[in-house]
Amino acid sequence: MSGVDALADPAAWARLLGGDRVVPVYTPSSVDEALAVGAALQRGGLHSIEVTLRTPVALEAVRALAQSCPGLAVGAGTVLDAGQLEQAQRAGAAFAVSPGGTSALMRLAVDMGLPYLPGVATASELMAGLGEGYRMFKMFPAEPIDALALLKAWAAPFAGVGFCPTGGIDSGRAPSYLAQANVVCVGGSWLTPGDALAAGDWSGVERRAAAAARLSSAHAN
Repeated sequence: MSGVDALADPAAWARLLGGDRVVPVYTPSSVDEALAVGAALQRGGLHSIEVTLRTPVALEAVRALAQSCPGLAVGAGTVLDAGQLEQAQRAGAAFAVSPGGTSALMRLAVDMGLPYLPGVATASELMAGLGEGYRMFKMFPAEPIDALALLKAWAAPFAGVGFCPTGGIDSGRAPSYLAQANVVCVGGSWLTPGDALAAGDWSGVERRAAAAARLSSAHAN
């Protein structure tokens, strides 16, 4: 697995994310908005962001953030196929994330040398990813599948595997996830709520980021 061997390791992912244990999950409506969000997150003390590829401007937002926010690990999320994975890398993404995972995408990410987080929701999906050499996974959708219970159940049979639960987690639920030894980080859209974005409330985004940074410090691995 040359290229991303180390980044299949949970500890390497923690380093890639700059120590963040809360990764903002953000869906951009414009490049200017994305740059304002990135700056607010950095002022709040965070070092990473997952930009979901759900809008026409998403790849441009990834590119702009990667170029304009040094020190911010910019990831592309909701990657569904090979074309999106390749486009994300060309846009400057430091990592990519999918809600699920296929052998083809996992192998392509290795060939590209791009750190990649495939999604899992079952033990069979997890074992398929392990068979491809991965040791770090997104767990999605976290709250609907009772991921907290799964994390506890999987800790023994899948020792040494790290997870990033995402989906329905908020600031109140995040500490329970971060307390689990096999959780490297959680993904959270609560840092960039739609009403704050619509109002241009960048100070509010900064405050949420600062709270998430404190949460990361309080639950440091």
